[in-house]
Amino acid sequence: MARNPVNERDSKMTNEADFDAVVIGAGLSGMYQTYRLREMGYRVMGVEASDNIGGVWHHNRYPGARIDSESEVYGYFWNEQLMQEFNWSERFAGQPEVLRYIYRAAEIMDIRKDYLFNARVQRAVFDDATNLWTLEFQQAGVAPLTARFVFSALGPLSAPQLPDVSGIHTFKGETYHTALWPRDPDGFGPAQLDFSNQRVAVIGLGSSGVQVIQEMAKQAGHLTVFLRSPNWCTPLGNGPMTAQRMGHIKSHYSELVAKCDASIAGFPHEFIPKNLFDVPQEERDAKLEELYHGPGFSLWLGAYQDVLSDPAANKYVSDFVARKIRERVKDPRIAEMLTPKDHGFGLKRVPLETNYYEVYNQANVSVVDLNVTPITRITPGGIQTTDALHEFDVIIFATGFDAIKGSWTRIDIRGSGGVALKDEWEKGVKTYMGLQCPGFPNFFTLVGPQNGATFCNIPRCSAVVVDWLSEMMAHVKTSNIHRIEPDQTAAEDWTLYCAKLMDKMLLGQTNSWFTGINRNIKGRDKREVLLFVGGNPKFRDYCDEVRESNYKGFILA
Repeated sequence: MARNPVNERDSKMTNEADFDAVVIGAGLSGMYQTYRLREMGYRVMGVEASDNIGGVWHHNRYPGARIDSESEVYGYFWNEQLMQEFNWSERFAGQPEVLRYIYRAAEIMDIRKDYLFNARVQRAVFDDATNLWTLEFQQAGVAPLTARFVFSALGPLSAPQLPDVSGIHTFKGETYHTALWPRDPDGFGPAQLDFSNQRVAVIGLGSSGVQVIQEMAKQAGHLTVFLRSPNWCTPLGNGPMTAQRMGHIKSHYSELVAKCDASIAGFPHEFIPKNLFDVPQEERDAKLEELYHGPGFSLWLGAYQDVLSDPAANKYVSDFVARKIRERVKDPRIAEMLTPKDHGFGLKRVPLETNYYEVYNQANVSVVDLNVTPITRITPGGIQTTDALHEFDVIIFATGFDAIKGSWTRIDIRGSGGVALKDEWEKGVKTYMGLQCPGFPNFFTLVGPQNGATFCNIPRCSAVVVDWLSEMMAHVKTSNIHRIEPDQTAAEDWTLYCAKLMDKMLLGQTNSWFTGINRNIKGRDKREVLLFVGGNPKFRDYCDEVRESNYKGFILA
């Protein structure tokens, strides 16, 4: 009788490991990867640190949280039923609606049954003798498990970071981090908290800070914004999603998918194929005015092709946006404080806003410039700066995340020979295609450092990664492969490629979480190559070439 290598391998793996594969994370990327592996016949288990699905949209429930992608391009393009069934209510959906969408997607995939919840991975150790990973969990009641392959869908913005300020835990009032906001027990959104007579402080002016400031200005008795590193913000351009528009989108989804796939970052925006100064001033100013008002990232990802690479073109757009800030903020002193001095427009992530700058014209809003009077400590009564004690009832930390690599380095991941991933990344992040690191066989990083989906519209671009990896795993299954790891030279070449692409862009010369700089983390003051900025089409082409060359750069055994 002929041998069946697939069944033979399945039997062997059943005896060796609890599961063929484990997926860490129940966000959009993790759920889809779990679903694909399950449908291919792998014995797969998803593990999730929280008590439910949703990833960042499960945790980031602060007032004002919403996507900065157009609703129709945020989510699963691979599922026709979901695309045709779900009706978005806004052009840029709020967090509760995004989470409701994710719940519906989970129902269609029937994915919850494949997940172990309240299981935060504390340690993952590879055994060279068996080619298996053992995962240990923080919760005492969750037993370790073993798997042949591990897919880590941890997310680049999912490791919350508090500011590097002493005394945080001495404060007697209420404190909240935007990524750890109390949940509404009866709904998808934030808990219904009353700030009407409260003195509220917000620290942080990134995307979360901008969104929560807009809402707190409506609710708080008095709001004080502690400003250190302002960002260039542009109007979101939100509004209701009409039935007519939703119907048009549903009948043209194939065209929309193709447009997103052709764009650099998976959004329905394309750079104008002209250099800024090659266009007459009146024409370019009119175009910038149009793009400024949105929707979405129109000005960031849809302006002239040299704005993010040519210093003079970037300064022109930065000056344009600076004038907008001065027009919208009545107090010239505050307008100046809100105008970035440490980077040009688009060289850090651009927060999108709705009447954000007008908030600073309100009588119940004040600003403390931390560049002039830094915080010295947080006290039981409030925030002490070098010139005064500011008393508060509530402090909101909108201080973001240990971005891109923090979700991985907070787990004790031990590869071949017991080498720690954190130690290796301290020497310098090195990956192959942002999917694997040398010395860590059978361990995949989805939407991590140097991956094509990280500097991108993540749901759209991570699906590209999941689909490609799933094709590889189909090959693995039929070829009786037990071990996959990147060739050292291939990883070095990929990392060098990422570095060269970053060097061509001004954002690669800017201190931000894009380049690994985080002033709230000691020692995080050297730029790193954490992003692949070549764009979604170029990443897909690279993936296709690797597959067609029998997965060159990977050692399959």
